[in-house]
Amino acid sequence: MPTIARSPEAGEPLEPLPRRFATFIRPELPGLLNEIRTEVTRAYPVYGRLLNGPNGDAIRQGVEQALVAFVDRVADPGRSSELRDELLRRFGRVEAYEGRDLETLQSAYRLGARIALRRARTVGRQYNLSPALILAFADALFAYVEELEAVTREGYTEVRERATSEMTALRRRLLHLILASSPLPRSTVSELCEAAAWELPATCTLVALRPPVPDHIQAALDGDVLADLDIPQPHLLVPGDLTPHRLSMLGTALAGTRAAMGLTVPVAQAADSVRWARRVLQFVDDGVLPDAPLIRCEDHLTTLWLLADPALVGHLASRELAPLRGLPPSRRDRLVETLRVHISTRAPAEQVGEMLGVHAQTVRYRLRNLDTYLGDRLSDPDRRFAIEVALRSLHLRNEHGGR
Repeated sequence: MPTIARSPEAGEPLEPLPRRFATFIRPELPGLLNEIRTEVTRAYPVYGRLLNGPNGDAIRQGVEQALVAFVDRVADPGRSSELRDELLRRFGRVEAYEGRDLETLQSAYRLGARIALRRARTVGRQYNLSPALILAFADALFAYVEELEAVTREGYTEVRERATSEMTALRRRLLHLILASSPLPRSTVSELCEAAAWELPATCTLVALRPPVPDHIQAALDGDVLADLDIPQPHLLVPGDLTPHRLSMLGTALAGTRAAMGLTVPVAQAADSVRWARRVLQFVDDGVLPDAPLIRCEDHLTTLWLLADPALVGHLASRELAPLRGLPPSRRDRLVETLRVHISTRAPAEQVGEMLGVHAQTVRYRLRNLDTYLGDRLSDPDRRFAIEVALRSLHLRNEHGGR
C-alpha cells in the first residue's frame, strides 16, 4: 500500500487509509484525548494554565475537534472541517494575544501526534493490522498536523497584523500630537504612550525626508522610532540621543533617499527640530547648501540663523546700507562685497585684496569711500554687528539666488 508523499491541502482525503480504519481508532478517542492533555500540559505548563483560564473550554473543544475531524475524514473524505478550523484559528489568536510565537504550539501538536501514533500501534497489534497500514497512518497523521498548523497560523497572523496596524496608527497619532502647535497635557500624552507601548523619552531628534520615501525604510528603523512616511513632508522621530548605533541605523535605513537631521531637543521642542530639518532640505534644494545623503542641522546652525527670516534681513540691510543706495549698482556692489570680506575677516588690505582678486591699494580706496558713507555706522559696535549679519545673510542668498 503506497504512503502519502506530500502534505494534503485542507479537506483533501487522507488516502490511502481505508475507511474501515476509522472504526478501529474512533473508540480510542476519549482515552487518547486525556492522554494528550496530560502529556502536553506536563511538557508545556503554559497550556495547563490556559486550560484553567477563560479560554479553557475552547482549547479542550479544539483539541477534541482536531482528533474527531481526522477520524471523520478517514471515514468520510468529503466531511467538512469548518468547526475544527474555527477552533484552530482561535488557538492561533490566543497565542498571539499571549505574546508567544507559534513554535510552542506547533511542538505541542507534534507531541500529540506522537502520542496518537503510539496509540495506533497498540490498536494495530490488537486488530492485527499490517505494518504498511500503520506506516500509512503515520504519514497521514503528520501531514494532518501540518494542516492544523497552517489553519492555526491564519488566526495568529490575523491578530498580529491587526495589532501591528492598530499600533502603527496609535504611534502615528502620537507623533502628530508631539508635533502639534498646542501641546497636550502630559497626562494625555502619557496615556497615549501607554496605549502605543512607547516610552516617552526626555529628548528626541526629528529627521525630515524628501519624498517619495522608499518602501524599505520603515522595516529598517528601530522599533521605537516614530514615523509618518506617507505624507507630503515625511518625517521620523528618533527617541533619545543620537548614539553611534542610532546613526548607523539611520544611515542604513535612509540609504537611497535624502534626509536632514534636526537638533536633539527636549520632546516639547520636537516641532522646532523638524522645522529646522525641513529648512535645511530647502536650502539644499535652493543650492545654498551642498547635497548629501544625510545632512545634520548641527553643521549648519549659522546658515539656519542667518536665513531664518529673509524678508527681515532684507529690511535690515536696506536700513544699514541706506547711504549707498544712490550709487550706481556696479560701484555699490563692489563696495558692499569689499565691506563684507573686510568686516567678517578683520584681515588687512593685502589679504582682503587677495580674496577679492584686486590690489591692496584698491581695497584701501574702497574702505575710505565706505568710511565716508558709513562712518558712524562702522564705528558703533551694534550697528557694525547689524551690518555684518546683513552682509553675511545677503551673501548666502546672492550666491545662489541672485541679488
